[in-house]
Amino acid sequence: MTALALLLLAPAAAERMNVLFLVSDDLTNQTLGCYGSPYGASPNIDKLAATGVRFDRAYCQFPLCNPSRASFLTGLRPDTLGVLENATQFRTNRPDAQTLPQTFRKAGYFVARVGKLYHYGVPNQIGTDGLDDPPSWETVVNPKGRDKVDEDDDRIFSLTRNAKGAKQYGGTLSWLASDGPAETHTDGLIAAETVKLLEASRDKPFFLACGFFRPHTPYVAPKELFAKFPPDQFPLPDRTEPRTPPAAYASSHPEQDRMTDAQRREAIQAYHASTALMDQQVGVVLAALDRLTLADKTVVVFLSDHGYHLGDHGLWQKMSLFENSARVPLVVHDPRKPGAGRVCGRTVELTDLHATLAGLCGLTAPATDGTSLQPLLANPATAWDRPAVTQVKRGEKGAAGYTVRDERYRYTEWNGGSPQLFDYQTDPQERTSRAADPALQEVVTRLKGKLPRK
Repeated sequence: MTALALLLLAPAAAERMNVLFLVSDDLTNQTLGCYGSPYGASPNIDKLAATGVRFDRAYCQFPLCNPSRASFLTGLRPDTLGVLENATQFRTNRPDAQTLPQTFRKAGYFVARVGKLYHYGVPNQIGTDGLDDPPSWETVVNPKGRDKVDEDDDRIFSLTRNAKGAKQYGGTLSWLASDGPAETHTDGLIAAETVKLLEASRDKPFFLACGFFRPHTPYVAPKELFAKFPPDQFPLPDRTEPRTPPAAYASSHPEQDRMTDAQRREAIQAYHASTALMDQQVGVVLAALDRLTLADKTVVVFLSDHGYHLGDHGLWQKMSLFENSARVPLVVHDPRKPGAGRVCGRTVELTDLHATLAGLCGLTAPATDGTSLQPLLANPATAWDRPAVTQVKRGEKGAAGYTVRDERYRYTEWNGGSPQLFDYQTDPQERTSRAADPALQEVVTRLKGKLPRK
């Protein structure tokens, strides 16, 4: 290429927008101030939301780490990928899929990840590549902090033990108020490594993905963060509803039903402390973006891979098709868009991110199962008629279901048991299914028609 050609290309490259892609693990909207929480766990995420568009009705496509992450990092639904559990790397079934980071890499961006983007088993695989996708990244960093060491701390609480009597952590509720400062935890190291990459790549277009591990269980955070959230301040959800159909509640575990009220409040306290640790590290990264004068040319996205239950419906963690499991926080800040702190009430899906971010940066995304959210970023109230579909499958022979959510209703079908219909205008806590209500059969028919047919 001639010097003249390079000179002509240089301004276009300099004008390209960067992307900072921030992902939290197992985060519920319930703990974020920008979504209405009064407890103060998320000042940095709240600040980001105050400068961008907060999506009030954003939904994952599968409330489990691997299917969800493979889905939003490709823009393809779990059924399209054939990824319905935590063991399958998506290229086993779709070897030629072009991922979101690949779209940027093909366009000449520096593309890197720090921490958990594709699935890792937490906490066992912290510090490894997990089920990573090497073609997606130019550079990868896998920090491992003191929370891994803390797993051997006798003070750590866990609801379950394995057959040898050892405490279990990843798939059950467990927590520890740690002696170590935030910067020594894995999320603190992730933030520090992300800042290093920002510093090193500030003069070229970049797509940097920063994947935090918290608040995924075990909820390990510095003890001073635990002290910020006295457990007695947390009200406990009503757990008296009838559990029908049983498939809707099959993500429950017996040991969770045996928890005392004190343990429930301690679990919620620990989850908030763990959320606050992650939020602090979001603040570290965003402060570096400002310090390096990159904020005006960087699109920032914050999301979680799925939602989380904190005792509502008598459920904890994920893998249900209720609102708190399927709904996710999603904030998109584009410094070129006018108006700060806007809220979008349209139903959107995480599969929409691939087309959205490519479009915002002037790139062409491959065909995906999503659509670009650019019209909603320009005008959050613009006409929009796309409901959100979420699915779940629990093992080869376990309960499987699909749910479709529009701006007012959720309709859910299982492979066993009666369907459910919730009206969030009159029943925001999903206490009473109205699927059999004669007055709502038109709604049932309309939403039923939006479900995938397998």
